[in-house]
Amino acid sequence: MSAIGHFTFVLHSHLPHVQPHRYYAGTWFYDILAETYLPLLNMLHELHHDGVKYHLTMSFSPILLEQLADPAHLEHFDHYLQEKIRFAEHDIAHFAEKSPDTHLHFLAGWYKSWYENLRESFNKRFNRDIIGGFNTLAQAGLIELITSATTHAYLPLLKDDRSIKAQLQSAMIIHQRHFGTAPKGIWLPECGYKPGMEKFVGDMGLQFFFTEAHPIIGGQPMGVASGDVLGLYGEVKRRYMPPPITQIPPRKQIKTLRPYWVGENDISSGVAVFGRDNRTGQQVWSNDWGYPADFDYRELRKKSGTGGLRYWRVTGAKVDLTHKDLYHPEWASYKVDQHAEHFVHVVGDVLREFYNESSEFGFIASTFPTDLFGYRWFEGVQWLGKVLRHLGNNPEIAFSTPSTYLAQYPPKTILSLPESSWGYGGAHFMWSNAETAWMWRIIHQAEARMIILASEYGNPSDIQRQTLNRMVRQLMQLQTSDWLWHVTLMQEREYAIGRFYEFYEQFTKLADSLKLDVALPMSADEAHGLMDVDYRWYAD
Repeated sequence: MSAIGHFTFVLHSHLPHVQPHRYYAGTWFYDILAETYLPLLNMLHELHHDGVKYHLTMSFSPILLEQLADPAHLEHFDHYLQEKIRFAEHDIAHFAEKSPDTHLHFLAGWYKSWYENLRESFNKRFNRDIIGGFNTLAQAGLIELITSATTHAYLPLLKDDRSIKAQLQSAMIIHQRHFGTAPKGIWLPECGYKPGMEKFVGDMGLQFFFTEAHPIIGGQPMGVASGDVLGLYGEVKRRYMPPPITQIPPRKQIKTLRPYWVGENDISSGVAVFGRDNRTGQQVWSNDWGYPADFDYRELRKKSGTGGLRYWRVTGAKVDLTHKDLYHPEWASYKVDQHAEHFVHVVGDVLREFYNESSEFGFIASTFPTDLFGYRWFEGVQWLGKVLRHLGNNPEIAFSTPSTYLAQYPPKTILSLPESSWGYGGAHFMWSNAETAWMWRIIHQAEARMIILASEYGNPSDIQRQTLNRMVRQLMQLQTSDWLWHVTLMQEREYAIGRFYEFYEQFTKLADSLKLDVALPMSADEAHGLMDVDYRWYAD
């Protein structure tokens, strides 16, 4: 039997800049390394070792790459893993003495082994080189590595096009420095798009990007953009009066199962767009039927008071945290097997329906934030591995990557896309609202000042040139979409505002020092990456 369609997971990998010495932010950063990136790397290498010929697509924001390569972060991560092992050892002794429930004692030992294995992988299997671990898989042809905006800026709302170009230009340089090759595609942060952005993407030599489904097929936002999803992306709908929904006229015969050239007036830009597949995506994202809400999976929101380990399962849809039952890893593994098989059937159904309607070999881009797997859905990495194994044994479904599919099946249709994102309402509300308006005023003021000073200092001294480049780094950090997102969601709001002000204050100090031609001391943030920037990107 020959394949009737193609499939890829698209995993978008990003974490904003955190300082290794800051305990709160560092712990959150290392939680995600421990529960998502390292288990994912282990799983993908095990599949490779077992001869599974999978293909998937992964984007890495350059600011995440810089942190994954930072020796200070890597050393702190090793200390974090040792601390987790000590917490588990403490709980083993504590439960043996204080708790009559032998299952808690078992779980503490299970966590001890889990973290010990992670630490062995980190230090010995991958020699602390997480980037190199992913690059090995890319060189083996198993992963297509693509980029994102340097600091994950929300590009549609940057005031000057030079800011967009600088975010992309820097991204290309940093990606190539870490992986040795130029990316062919990009994940636009938050799927944020405005008309004309495809030109900036094409000017960088990039071939494709991704959007939500509704900018392509029309109609109301669905899936993630509808707000009916698990996790923080669904919090906006629960916290705010609904923003105006972006209603796009439905487009007949247009499906997300094929790519399209992006253009205007039937003139192609030469850049293709892939739409997020909603049906497969909602199997994970949906509040109503998403896999992560299964009662036997680990509960994210409840931690032990002794060491912060999570010993409980979801238990029920409306069960209070105080009444959660204990977690059983073997029960969760059984559900993983069921859900992986079900997902593969859904993929097959979607491709089969499209093939029967059009006689075309469709392409499913099932897109997710990487940290949804492991960190937010603890069993998610195990589930990914099971799905990849099942797909590898299914003759009807061919693994592919966006660039491979484009080369084999070039788009036949040119589409113009509206402003859009995968945020609630399908437009910009999650990042631009009454809570964040003051932040955008500061971002735009800093952009304007950067452009004026970059143009004014056409022949700077060495110190002034260094200062201007340091300003660029602070401006890019200021533009990070995460600060806006956390303020909107009121999640880690104080931390996000604090970081935002730190970058703005340092930017202002550097700008004020230009006339004095003196080098200010480096801030703690400036010691960690983004050394490839060039202030001339902002000059007239």
